[in-house]
Amino acid sequence: MTRTSEARFESMPTRSLSRREFLGVAATSAAFLAGEPAILAESPSPTVGSKRKIKLGLVGCGGRGSWIGGLFRNHGGYDITSIADYFQPVADRTGDTLGVAPGRRFSGLSGYRRVLESGIEAVALEVPPHFFAEQASAAVDAGIHVYMAKPVAADVPGCLRILEAGRSATQEHLCFRVDYQMPTDPVNVEVVSRIQAGGLGKIVQVATFGICSGFPDPPRTANIESRLQNLVWVNDIAMGCDFIGNFDIHAIDAALWVLGQRPVSAVGFSSIRRPNPHGNSHDVCSVVFEYADGTVHNHFGQALANNTEGDLTCKIFGETASAVLSYWSKSYLRGGPKHFGGGLVENLYQAGAERNIAAFYQDVLDGKCANESVGRSVDGALTTILGREAASRRIQLKMEDLLRENRHIEVDLTGLKA
Repeated sequence: MTRTSEARFESMPTRSLSRREFLGVAATSAAFLAGEPAILAESPSPTVGSKRKIKLGLVGCGGRGSWIGGLFRNHGGYDITSIADYFQPVADRTGDTLGVAPGRRFSGLSGYRRVLESGIEAVALEVPPHFFAEQASAAVDAGIHVYMAKPVAADVPGCLRILEAGRSATQEHLCFRVDYQMPTDPVNVEVVSRIQAGGLGKIVQVATFGICSGFPDPPRTANIESRLQNLVWVNDIAMGCDFIGNFDIHAIDAALWVLGQRPVSAVGFSSIRRPNPHGNSHDVCSVVFEYADGTVHNHFGQALANNTEGDLTCKIFGETASAVLSYWSKSYLRGGPKHFGGGLVENLYQAGAERNIAAFYQDVLDGKCANESVGRSVDGALTTILGREAASRRIQLKMEDLLRENRHIEVDLTGLKA
């Protein structure tokens, strides 16, 4: 699979997709991107032997939802007992794949509530980011462990609501994990460990890159129902947090992982350059983030079908050495006292999700509810929102001012099935 294909795979359309090996042949990838059903393939994943199974609900049964449902099933520690998707045929196809009883397949905007009321212990949320805050908060209120995709929200109020849900989960002894893959990779982990041990000297500058081929953006219809599938929602800021928030955020999260802080301000420029756009997401951006300690962070983002090789990397420059964290290629630390030749980051999309699923299972069994992934996931989403707003307004914007604005972005749900 090419990096461009992986970029599209990140938030797949609401079509039925069974689990398959991530490094399958290109023909399988091409068939998938064309919307053809894939064959359910078994591949090695962490299993749990005779340990008890966690009753799991799945909300969002599109491409990634159906696929990650297969990863939960193949882990061996979960029993997927109920599912929901806005579209009933999508829920039914995924239900057939995952073996969920017909009477436990729900649809509509409120379908997730039926899942939460179905006696589950944990829920996996794989929906457009606009819906995360409402659904995750409801799950925690219902005493249910939460596993969810990124970004955690598309606006500041949503981010703050997720942060509160994470804190409530910890207080209620519930587990809450956000599925970022880069921090699970052994090579990336080793590079960051050496950086944090002083391997670069003082960090002076960071550069991140988020390059993909974009997502389909067809003409609008009478309501937004048509934009809830086939990745169309990524083109709408209110639904998907813009391209910087939906795709580039992986590399930006890596920067926050290394720096241990979120930026205090941003300045930049962005524009819409794709042909015949119908959504308002900006597909080209250049943003400079400033951190409290003086670190400068340059971000380059592009989501255009121009045959550019996909990229999700974070480059870190110190006084004595430099390092690279990657989603697809080689990660390493070059020079200095902690030199590390590194290695290729391989099969991260699937392997990272499998590692997170296994860790989530163990956390639930062990009652480990510190929920460390929530805070940085909120910081990452806020950072991308800061960059998005600074670049679209073409001003220097401080994080404190963004938080003070606390601007909610409305989504018109008129005409949608409740």
